[in-house]
Amino acid sequence: SEELNLTQPAVSQHIKYLESRYDTPLFIREKKKLRLSPAGEILRSTLESMRNDENTLKKRMKESLSGKRVLTFGVTMTIGEYAITASLAEFIKKHPDTDFHIRYSNTEHLLSELHDGTLDFAIVEGCFEPKNYLTRIYRNEEYIAVASCEHQFAKPIHSLKDLTKERLLIREPGSGTREILIRALALKNMTIAEFAHIVEVGNIHTIVALLKQDCGISFLYKAAVQQEIEEGTLREIPLDDF
Repeated sequence: SEELNLTQPAVSQHIKYLESRYDTPLFIREKKKLRLSPAGEILRSTLESMRNDENTLKKRMKESLSGKRVLTFGVTMTIGEYAITASLAEFIKKHPDTDFHIRYSNTEHLLSELHDGTLDFAIVEGCFEPKNYLTRIYRNEEYIAVASCEHQFAKPIHSLKDLTKERLLIREPGSGTREILIRALALKNMTIAEFAHIVEVGNIHTIVALLKQDCGISFLYKAAVQQEIEEGTLREIPLDDF
């Protein structure tokens, strides 16, 4: 009621109207709280799709006046810098009549923009709920533990647990790269907090640079550090349980 600037009775009246209109309960009442019923979830999802369709319609109508197509999409930092540049260049050359707006952000933020209808599509990595989107796998990437070739471990490393004495370089909350690590640790009943020290960085290049300066260890897509591994400045940390 606060967000809509309506009184609570007015909101209740709207709910009753919708439930009467669709002849089904839209909310499940539990004590003093409300949550959407399965039918309510369907209505919410459908209305969001209709809103996004309207945004797309407005965009396409505006494009018809200018005579050129505009494609707005988002990519995560790792994908945008290491995985799609060649394909993107080829696509741009094949569509000379199209304007492109490419937004870089983390997975969580891009999915939010996709949900709001401000992006035509997004190329993301990490974990998310696929049933909420039309999805297609672009490509699979190896996800590895990595450190400087100069790094000296206090003892032989065989498992994730052995790495918790190290300083962990990690992306910010909302990053797909971070979410993958969180879930992998959870499978071992571990958390990020178990590492001796944390350095949280919102830029993949900075993490790679800090790794090369032997400031800690990290978990990244191999594509992001392939060149450094080949040059001998970074190395993969082999783990028996990862």
